[in-house]
Amino acid sequence: MAMHMRKTLVALHRAAGSSLKNAETSVDLRHPVPLFMPVRTKKRYFIPPSVGLKDNRTDNLEAKAKTAGIAFRQQYIERPINISCTAGIFDAYIPPEGDARLSTLSKEGLKQRTEQIKQSATSQLAIRKIKEHDSEFVTKEFAERAQELFIEAHHALTQFNKEKLHSLVTERCYPEMTRGNRYKSIRWRFVESLEAPKVVQARCPDMISKGNLYGQVTVRMHSKQTLAIYDRFGRLMLGSEEQPKDVLEYVVIERHLTNPYGRWRLHGKIVPSWAPAKDPIIKTIMIAGPALKPGEEFEALKYEVPKPEAVQWHK
Repeated sequence: MAMHMRKTLVALHRAAGSSLKNAETSVDLRHPVPLFMPVRTKKRYFIPPSVGLKDNRTDNLEAKAKTAGIAFRQQYIERPINISCTAGIFDAYIPPEGDARLSTLSKEGLKQRTEQIKQSATSQLAIRKIKEHDSEFVTKEFAERAQELFIEAHHALTQFNKEKLHSLVTERCYPEMTRGNRYKSIRWRFVESLEAPKVVQARCPDMISKGNLYGQVTVRMHSKQTLAIYDRFGRLMLGSEEQPKDVLEYVVIERHLTNPYGRWRLHGKIVPSWAPAKDPIIKTIMIAGPALKPGEEFEALKYEVPKPEAVQWHK
């Protein structure tokens, strides 16, 4: 019995020793299988359909609306238009050549005067139509009001007051006045009036229908003005703030007569074909000069700026 117990203890001792050796050797080994498992082991091929897919289709909406007893709204492809003003100047006034230069005592001046009297017949008919809708319209007083409107519109333009400018200018004239003025500073001033403003032509066109009338009055203004335009860097591009110039302008004022809330607004300007060309814009550019040596001055070289070659162009 004692011998059997001794043999079992020796076997247990050997087994414990072999297990310790295996544990020590297993520390340096890595498990070939990763210790983490992916959450999604296989791809799901079944995709559940969206709820109410058949009801959300936009096909045959008009037919469904008729079956439900609902009046389906008609879809219009036409572009919306603005009828608060006309698209242009109707029967534009043609200024006589040499206006504000020829005296009425000369032969050419008398010819121009007689032609103006002949053309005034259609203007008188238009003035009668305008007075039917605007009882306060008087040609002498209207010319002064048009000049005040012209000055207020240009002051609003220099101050970039869009709300006030929209109330003084029509939708056709607004983009023409504001186009290209971004990042520029405008300095405009009305000095004095050389001649009293006067109405030279009146027209009463209609648009879309015969009863939809518009009043267009052309006012001649001869005045002194100053204009200076600066770029975004503060450099002068056009004109001068100190030197006034004589300006002869033909301004068109328009009103929607059938609209009870309509008002007279600046609509456009007529530039005659014989008018002198505008002053060119002054552009500030850098011309590369000669490379100076150390201690050398530019004035001592007496360098002349090369002139560009003449190139033929067309407009």
